[in-house]
This record gives sequence, structure tokens and C-alpha cells, in this order.
Amino acid sequence: MKFPEKYLDLFKPETKAFLILATVNANGTPQLSPVWFDTDENYILINTNEGRLKDKNMKERPNQITMVIQDPKNPYRYLGIKGKVVSSTTTGADEHINKLSLQYDGTAWNHREGQKRIIFKIEPTRFDEH
Repeated sequence: MKFPEKYLDLFKPETKAFLILATVNANGTPQLSPVWFDTDENYILINTNEGRLKDKNMKERPNQITMVIQDPKNPYRYLGIKGKVVSSTTTGADEHINKLSLQYDGTAWNHREGQKRIIFKIEPTRFDEH
């Protein structure tokens, strides 16, 4: 599914828009996280640390992903996204989080001892334009 034309600016690195990721906990309650993100063709890429709650939730309930990308310049403009995890990998995840850190913070990622990064590839299944 292609990203809506009038919201493509929110996906550009220079926009530095945050994505609010909603996953579902085992007890059915939502878990929300503001995250850095980027894209690969028509997919959204999320990088997190293995063992975090969002990591567990995306692995256990990959078809229950909801996201919001809010325009940093206009909080009333945002794109809601329903999606599903289509893959995950640790390969290249350290390089990916460093790329995101440089994009969002302008500094290299400070790798923490014992941390194992993972990239989730999410396929959008529905867009809600606001």
C-alpha cells in the first residue's frame, strides 16, 4: 500500500516527525511508544531493543499495530496508520539505529552494553488522513 501523496513530507528525514507506535499487551491493553522511524519502499521501519515490551508485543501480535505520524509544525495534521509486521531482523540493526540517531539527534548512537537492536518492517494496511 502506497503512502498518501499529501503526507509524503512526514516521511522525509528532514521533517524529523516522530511516530507514535501502539501495540497490544497480552492482557489486551494498549502500549504506546514515541519512536524514530524511516521507510523502505512502502514499509515503515521501527528499530528497538530486543526484550522491550513493544518488541514482545510486535512478535506476539504482529497484526495488531496502529501508528500515528504527527506533523511537527502543525499538531492538527496527522496520519493514522493500521499495519502488520511482515518481518524482523537483527542484521544491520545497529547501523540502522545509528542512521536514525544521526537523522533525529545529529549524533552517533551510544550503544549500551548488552543491548541487541532489532528492526521491524511494518506493512501499512489502512491510512486515516487528518
